[in-house]
Amino acid sequence: MFPDPPKCSFASDNAAGIHPAVLDAIAAANLGHALAYGEDDWTRQVEGEFNDLFGREVSVLLTLNGTGTNILALATMLQPGESVLCTDWSHINDDEAAAPERVLSTKLISTPSVDGKMSVDSIHARAEALGNIHHAQPGILSITQATEWGTTYSVDEIGELCEVAHSYGMRVHLDGARIANAVAALGLGTEGLRKMVVETGVDTMSFGGTKNGLMAAEAVIHLTPYPKLLGQHLRKQVNQLGSKMRFVAAQFLAALHDDQWLAWASHANAMAQQLHRGASEILGDAAGPPPAVNSMFPVLPNEAATVLRDWCFFWDWNSVTSQHRWMTSWDTTQADVDRFLEGVQLVMPSVEHHN
Repeated sequence: MFPDPPKCSFASDNAAGIHPAVLDAIAAANLGHALAYGEDDWTRQVEGEFNDLFGREVSVLLTLNGTGTNILALATMLQPGESVLCTDWSHINDDEAAAPERVLSTKLISTPSVDGKMSVDSIHARAEALGNIHHAQPGILSITQATEWGTTYSVDEIGELCEVAHSYGMRVHLDGARIANAVAALGLGTEGLRKMVVETGVDTMSFGGTKNGLMAAEAVIHLTPYPKLLGQHLRKQVNQLGSKMRFVAAQFLAALHDDQWLAWASHANAMAQQLHRGASEILGDAAGPPPAVNSMFPVLPNEAATVLRDWCFFWDWNSVTSQHRWMTSWDTTQADVDRFLEGVQLVMPSVEHHN
């Protein structure tokens, strides 16, 4: 007999609610009128906050959702005839319904990944197309931090990828839908972001907010100055310019205040560690490796997974390996973790049968 399910599911950080501080910021911005289309004081203020965050002047284009943000980032980087090099598991390749290719008329060149990560060898191999008029020219390397497999690149790994890509004349895009979780895992505060993105040589990034307690707020960040009007035109063309952009800016102002964005992500990561610790006592090695960020990928018998999922929803991940994804969020509590583990214990035999 199952107890009541946890109040929070373990399906996705997208399933979580909006942080109260973000809701308060939206409400505070909802007083009177303000100029539309990003000409408001909130947007100007958040642009300054991003400059402080990165420790340098950056170009900021606020956006509305993750797929659109990646499309805009790539749109600002692509030249005619160029392609985008990415991994097979990257979000732009596997989870955006071919939107980059349809909207940008570009080609995504996907390469096999190891734990969701790009390799230097893949860049070298694909660079052989450079100079061949019959081949799409790899002009952009796109990497994801943290990856869809919950893994992270080290600062040195990102630096090496950037160095190799730049040696071939490629620019580097970083999809940071979960950048907060990756930076929090590094444990160096905002300095970790600068080491991970600025010092490594990333050219442009998608800075995620929605998966980390915001309602609908993302941003394209150019680490070097970018023509402001051109970026604004491209944002309009790819449907990422809302009329009331002050409410997007207000969300980021709440998140960036006193590094709350890192605190929220750190909590999600910590809850994933707690979940993995408890699951390991039940599942043994089938719990998978300890999570780097806020997701883990246990192996469960299909029958057990079905029963558990009907009680508290989560996503299948790899049907061949019987892996599933459990994901924590800014609002996951220890009580949620404990209750979910009760359910895991009920559907699974003891750990002795798994080791």
